[in-house]
Amino acid sequence: EKGYETGEHAPGLKLGGCGAYKAAHHIIKTHAKVWHSYNNTWRSEQRGMVGISLTSGWGEPVDPHSQTDRDAAERYIQFHLGWFANPIYRGDYPEVMKNYVGRKSAQQGLGTSRLPTFSLQEKTYIKGTSDFLGIGHFTTRYVLQKSFPFLQVSSYHTDHDLAELVDPNWPAPGPKWLYSVPWGFRRLLNFIKTQYGNPLIYVTENGVSETVQCPQLCDEWRIQYLKGYINEILKALNDGVNVKGYTAWSLLDKFEWNKGFSERFGLYHIDFKNKNKPRYPKASVDYYKKIISANGFPNPREVMS
Repeated sequence: EKGYETGEHAPGLKLGGCGAYKAAHHIIKTHAKVWHSYNNTWRSEQRGMVGISLTSGWGEPVDPHSQTDRDAAERYIQFHLGWFANPIYRGDYPEVMKNYVGRKSAQQGLGTSRLPTFSLQEKTYIKGTSDFLGIGHFTTRYVLQKSFPFLQVSSYHTDHDLAELVDPNWPAPGPKWLYSVPWGFRRLLNFIKTQYGNPLIYVTENGVSETVQCPQLCDEWRIQYLKGYINEILKALNDGVNVKGYTAWSLLDKFEWNKGFSERFGLYHIDFKNKNKPRYPKASVDYYKKIISANGFPNPREVMS
């Protein structure tokens, strides 16, 4: 969306209403081709696995008793995660995506939907092309129905007819979009379990950045974030979700899209102004080391000798 719809990221194209869908369509078909290539040529010899990593927030209905809010929250997930996961695990785009984009395309007087279609042959070729699902997850939104007035410039963003809200009480240690809402992760993982037949999951990205630089490297909020989110993964494991591994995002401060070096996700602080780029451990390093060595939460009563 940011590369082909809004032009915010490379390659900077502003193809409103169709660019993102076309790019995604090619990514999904290419992914399937790579999977089949590995499956046919290397798997028997190497015994490796090929999957896809998808990033998605969780959408929670503002009013869980309202059917329109529940539908809007469902659309939020289907337009983010389902957009890629549904073809790979179930053979086609989510029905709600096809309905919404198709209807809006017809209202615009277009002969075909702005959402491309897979041929029957392509659907069969794509379905089942993932040995595991990688999941990047950072935050959650409350979601409610919001109709966008007709004749507005069409875009992926307005196609799903919803508004996203945040709770002002949620901690927001980093950038404006990243609120700490651990309980959303458990719900997302359970959604994947029920929708896609409980696939093998590796958490490939989960973490928080700071926008205010802390000179003492005392990132207590990151420790709380990691603790909360890892705990919800533990609950999901107890729910029967097949989570096999977890990766904190990220080891080092690094180049972060159009934010450059200003947004710092690292457990290690990098001094970018120094030509040697020295690295300094933040407080979260010590905490995360303990989790790794205990393969879980360290016992708070245990005295380190």
